[in-house]
Amino acid sequence: MNKINLTTQRKAILDIIQQSHDHPTAAEVIERLREQGRQFAYGTVYNSLRYLTDMGLIRELKLGEAASRYDARTDEHQHIVCRRCGRVDEVLTDIPAAWLEAVARETGYAIDRAQAVVEGVCAECRNSGK
Repeated sequence: MNKINLTTQRKAILDIIQQSHDHPTAAEVIERLREQGRQFAYGTVYNSLRYLTDMGLIRELKLGEAASRYDARTDEHQHIVCRRCGRVDEVLTDIPAAWLEAVARETGYAIDRAQAVVEGVCAECRNSGK
């Protein structure tokens, strides 16, 4: 296993992601750093996010949006996205093994990892009539 090199900048970015439960984008990480009075170059933030992802300290989520989001939870779990407000929540229900077996039979793939993104309308949007 590679030794993890947490520079001051990487630690600050990791802290932001660990304290966030909304799966922030890189732009949101930069904004939260600024709110703390920290000014990091865009390249530093993007390179740090890549490093933290490569080291397994965070997960990069590609949820069908233009910008990736980042998650401090690195265990296997899925996500659900509100089509109206963009809210992202975690889904801890496992993907059914029977479904994965059917996908493997249909495609001929040996599946070693699955990630599902579910879309819908969150309760807040439904209740507010958005």
